[in-house]
Amino acid sequence: MHIDAHQHFWMYSPAEYPWIDDSMAVLRRNFLPDDLAPELKKAGFGGSIAVQARQTLEETRWLLDLAASSPSILGVVGWVDLRSPTVWSELKVLARNPKLVGIRHVVQSEPDDRFLLQPEFMRGISVLEEFDLAYDLLIYGRHLPIAAEFVARYPRQRFVLDHLAKPPIKSGHIDFWAQGISRLATFPNVFCKLSGLVTEADWQHWTVEQIVPFLDVAFESFGPDRLMIGSDWPVCLVAASYARAVEVVKSYLLRKYPEDQARVLGDNARGFYRLAS
Repeated sequence: MHIDAHQHFWMYSPAEYPWIDDSMAVLRRNFLPDDLAPELKKAGFGGSIAVQARQTLEETRWLLDLAASSPSILGVVGWVDLRSPTVWSELKVLARNPKLVGIRHVVQSEPDDRFLLQPEFMRGISVLEEFDLAYDLLIYGRHLPIAAEFVARYPRQRFVLDHLAKPPIKSGHIDFWAQGISRLATFPNVFCKLSGLVTEADWQHWTVEQIVPFLDVAFESFGPDRLMIGSDWPVCLVAASYARAVEVVKSYLLRKYPEDQARVLGDNARGFYRLAS
């Protein structure tokens, strides 16, 4: 089965999604499983991983409720406050639901660039293994050296880097980012999502050729055994249709790694998130 390893759902309100500014007006509406279903079908995906967009327990419970009534939602990456002294008890309750497969914090928005290394946060990360939960890393390229220091402390924890750490596709300044990706990929417990790339390019004028060098680095660093495709729908809609966003990766695979398509398009996500067969 092909799996979209990264997408979002929401019931839109300006107060809860303040990051959706005027330039992202296309996102100012509800996006629910019935909206995604035809896109998945047309692109040949059998299901998806729904990822948190708000840092609330309420949203995590809502996503799990959606998953209960939507078979195409194969897993949920939710949020808990990993810095909270009650994180263990909160996870004990949430993890009873087998659709909860991971946790994410919006680290890219934290004012402290060394947020990942805060003792309270690291204490929370150390709890995830007990509940067999993965952790999604949402960071910018400047955070990559800190991320490498961070994951080195948790050799048994499964990590996946979201959106290739938001590479500088628009500027094309690849060197610092590429060095950080190469270093992070040396840790075998770190996977990476080929997602959110079109939104890091010029939304109106991007080309596939501008994205290819960044995919080259990803495959050279992680290899096809630790990469997974993701649409980042509906956020991708500011720069491309669902079909066009995923076609960037699918066409690259067909040209350069045809024998690895099954892994990147689904098998790796299934294994990483330990999805039910």
